[in-house]
This record gives sequence, C-alpha cells and structure tokens, in this order.
Amino acid sequence: MKRLFIFGLGYTASVIARAMREEGWMVAGTGGGNIPFEDEDKVREGLATASHVLSSVPPAEGVDPVLARYGDALKHDWLGYLSSTGVYGDTAGAWVDETAPTGGGRRSARAEADAEWLRRGARVFRLPGIYGPGRSALDRVREGKAHRIDLPGQVFSRVHVEDIAYGVIAALDAPVGAYNLGDDLPCGQNAVIEEACRLAGVAQPPLLSLDEAALSPAARAFYAENRRISNGKAKRVLGWRPRYPTYREGLRSLV
Repeated sequence: MKRLFIFGLGYTASVIARAMREEGWMVAGTGGGNIPFEDEDKVREGLATASHVLSSVPPAEGVDPVLARYGDALKHDWLGYLSSTGVYGDTAGAWVDETAPTGGGRRSARAEADAEWLRRGARVFRLPGIYGPGRSALDRVREGKAHRIDLPGQVFSRVHVEDIAYGVIAALDAPVGAYNLGDDLPCGQNAVIEEACRLAGVAQPPLLSLDEAALSPAARAFYAENRRISNGKAKRVLGWRPRYPTYREGLRSLV
C-alpha cells in the first residue's frame, strides 16, 4: 500500500489528501485533528511507515519547524514541499520561471526553507495565491470584504486548490526540482473582484487608493509585489494542465 505522510493538514493539504485517497493511497499526517505535531513518537512512527512525505508547513520565526524537528527522519525517496512564489520577490510584473533567483523578496525564511528542501531532494511546489471552495473572491464579495485598489499595472498569479492537488499527483514520478503551479492568466486583483461581483450579482466595491483601503500590513504587503508566474515547466515535465486555466473558470465552478 502506498502511504503518504503530510505535515500540516490545513486547507490545501487536506484537498491533496482527499485526492490521494481517491487514487488509492493511505494518508496520515499532522494538524486538522490528526496526529499532533509535537507527538514525536506518533509522528516518527507515521514517517517510518510512509513511502512519501509532503510538508505544507511554512517557516515560523525564521525556522522550518518540520526540518528542525524531524529532518533526521526524512530519508524517503519522495519528498514534497508546498512553497510560495513569494520566494521570487518583486519582478515589476515580468514573467518568472523556476530558473529565476530566489531570496530577494520579503519572504527570506520561506526562500531558505525552499532551498533546503531542494537540497534534500524534494519536489518543491511554488504556489501563488490559492483559492477554492470557501476561500475565494466570491466569498469576500458576498461578505462585503472585497477591495478594488487603484494600482494600474499590478499583476499577480493564482491557482485553484484542486489544481495544486493534481500537480502533486502528477509529480509522484517526476524529477526532483521546483515547479510553479499557477494558472494561465496572471492579472490584476481588480479583474478577479469584478468577475466575482458579476457572478454574485452584487455591486462592485469602490476603487480606492492603498491608504484609503486601510488594509492590514499583510494585505498591504501583498500589493507591494508584482509578478507573472510561468507554469511552462510543470506543463512540460509533469504533463500538468490546470483544470481551471483562468480565474473565470475557477470562480464559475464555485458559484
């Protein structure tokens, strides 16, 4: 029986776990009411019986907690890590692929963890903005929490959570390395909000400046970076194709 152990069964990893179980895998992991991360005996027991290991745990206080606590037990032939396209930093809207340098952006700890997983022979999945059921522009629009920010030229990429799961499955027999999993149409956030308003049948929020929007520091930092993510390597090497190639198909699937 093929067995996958996942560190951090949160929103994205839980979708991956469900997809893997549908493929006939046994899946265990930490978080989400499963094995407590701090229970070393049970975690190490789970790792000892696993054939594959995937981590979705981000760095905390500058340290990757999985590598720090369980790195000595990660001797598996297949390792996976859910990273972020934030490792590329700001590219002023230019396209970026896996050959681009990392570590120059605001997520230095994430870039260091990304590099360490690669050194350990992992498949590293670099993810842009993640959306899906219960976590999308449609939800923010319906809750009255959506913003349209007046930042001409600001562009970013996104990916439906189910397409991440399909990408991980596609990489089970793939070479070690980094893979960008993003959709085919990077665009400004305003276009996504406007489409969500159209689908939900509600008025668009007003167009505001960054200062007028009074965003949280984390949300404001999101707008400080501007890049288009290329998914060409994932298509070429993994044979992966997003089932939701743009935000339009993705949002329609959530109505």
